Amino acid sequence: MRNRPVWFCFRGAHALPCALLAFAPLISFGQEALPTPSPSEVETEAVVVSATRFDIPLDQSPASVSVISSEDIEQKQIERVSDALREIPGLNVVQTGTPGQLTSIFMRGLPSEDMQVLLDGIPINQGLAGQFDFANLTTDDIDRIEVARGPQSTVYGPRALAGVVQIFTKQGAGKPGFTFSSEGGSYDTFRESLESDGKLGEFDYSIGASRLDTDNARPNNNYRNSSGVADVGWSPNEQLRIGSLFVYSLSDTGNPNTIFNPRPVDHFLTEKWFIAPHIDLQLGDWWEHKLIFDYDHERQLNDPNQDGFVGPTRALFERTTVDYQNDLKPASWLTLTSGFFYSRVNAGQERPFVSQAFGPQPTFISDHTQEVAGFLQATVNVDNFIFVAGGRLDNFNLFGDVWTYRFAGSYEIDQTNTTLHSSVATGFSPPSSQDKIFGMNFGLRPEKDLGWDIGIEQRLWENRVRVGATYFHNDLSNVIGFNGQFHTLNLGAAETQGLEIELHAQPIADLTFTASYTYLDAEKTSSADISQPRGARLPRRPRNEVYVSGSYLWWKKLRTTIAAKFVNAREEINFGGPNFDIEDYSFVNVAAEYEINPHLSIFGRIDNLTNEHYAEVFGFPALGMAAYGGVKLRF
Repeated sequence: MRNRPVWFCFRGAHALPCALLAFAPLISFGQEALPTPSPSEVETEAVVVSATRFDIPLDQSPASVSVISSEDIEQKQIERVSDALREIPGLNVVQTGTPGQLTSIFMRGLPSEDMQVLLDGIPINQGLAGQFDFANLTTDDIDRIEVARGPQSTVYGPRALAGVVQIFTKQGAGKPGFTFSSEGGSYDTFRESLESDGKLGEFDYSIGASRLDTDNARPNNNYRNSSGVADVGWSPNEQLRIGSLFVYSLSDTGNPNTIFNPRPVDHFLTEKWFIAPHIDLQLGDWWEHKLIFDYDHERQLNDPNQDGFVGPTRALFERTTVDYQNDLKPASWLTLTSGFFYSRVNAGQERPFVSQAFGPQPTFISDHTQEVAGFLQATVNVDNFIFVAGGRLDNFNLFGDVWTYRFAGSYEIDQTNTTLHSSVATGFSPPSSQDKIFGMNFGLRPEKDLGWDIGIEQRLWENRVRVGATYFHNDLSNVIGFNGQFHTLNLGAAETQGLEIELHAQPIADLTFTASYTYLDAEKTSSADISQPRGARLPRRPRNEVYVSGSYLWWKKLRTTIAAKFVNAREEINFGGPNFDIEDYSFVNVAAEYEINPHLSIFGRIDNLTNEHYAEVFGFPALGMAAYGGVKLRF
């Protein structure tokens, strides 16, 4: 345990929130004792960007979009983006054991490498494997998270085959303010965070930073993470903003491996940072320009890496991107969105002690990928009807051109307050650096998808209740897999389909309910990939997922929250044999925050209240019941 003098000053206060949990009959906590907006006010204010790359009302979105607000994140005391995404239908979060370990997300049954992750419009997928690891992505300085499901490659390019998760940071406005919090709890866990945002004349800023230290539950399972994000901007007038986004993360993780094959000293260090200057220029109400330049850098050190084959490694991944977007409105009912995208990736890994037992193995592997793309999208908005049509052409230095298209539409029925939406689109996911390295020049092609969905959203009781249902279907081809000889090839094909249901209710101002359900059927439709037989259910994709949560604000001072998740019918991959079933699981989290005065509040939560023993990945157990508490200062 670290020596924390500040922690001992607050320790007596930590017990109170936990005691409050025992007496709070229901559900989520707030940051300040302010009147909650009415449901109708919330509805009219909600806009999304991810469906079309420009603002559009959520209830008119032609895509299947869900939004997680910063208020929802605060009320549930969520500290990592992956935990916030557990409430979204169509998403399955898979964490390899405890916090800090590899965390992947399957969207509509498709893996993480087929999903684009963006921060303020900037793609942040990184690493040799081409998949984004959510383990170290914190909720610092987040304004909202948008999840657009279904192929989005036409407007977001590579790795948007399954859809996009887009995270928006806060933009400073008004008088500067600061929020500081400190907490501690089970498994020798300590966390401190600081947030501040505001506007000083023509300059605005928002920053968020946090530090987490925990030992988790097993030997060699400690996790240390430092994260920071800052968004600064200069606006000489209302039409122009010149800003930049800065992000840094440093994590050090003990890797105990499975409970069947423990590793006593294996550690993995990851350092990420990027800088992204950007310009937003609006020339009247009819013409808008956005330009982003981004450089990101990831360094990995796996030492001693007790895998028995590769040994200690050091990897470097760097990428430069340029993204230009032009929104032109030649008529009140028509928006033309066009753009240009450039990306250059350099990736390499040193592995000086790799075993030569299976034949000659290189001690240094590298990859260079360059991409140039252009896209055009037309959005027609006539009365209550929205129609979107677009196409995109991507050119890669290694495998040539890739063409994608998308058609989507929505129609709002005023008489019944109902919105119908549907889309059909193609998507692609290029081979990762790791795929190409092990592809041994076999001419790997991008994975491709033809996906469609159709859905309905019904609003009731003056928008106090919103319920939506969407059916989706994906046909994948060129799926990359192993041939059993340490080579990757375009071997597979797969099909996923299912149903997503989402409910939001606010019967009174201080009481909210959320629920979601996902049914998923995901199977392999090719016999070429030896890892699984044809017709096998894709591993780690549950057939049924249910999420429910509720929140109530008592006396404008105490907010309580409860959230529960149930996951059913999963299989784990068994190389060389059929998949095998793994156990269902459920967990319940509760939290509370009490505001002593506008500047001081105390909070606490219990994760996995029922002490469920489960593993999202077979052999990597999740944490049991854990309690945390702390204080929050605002000024």
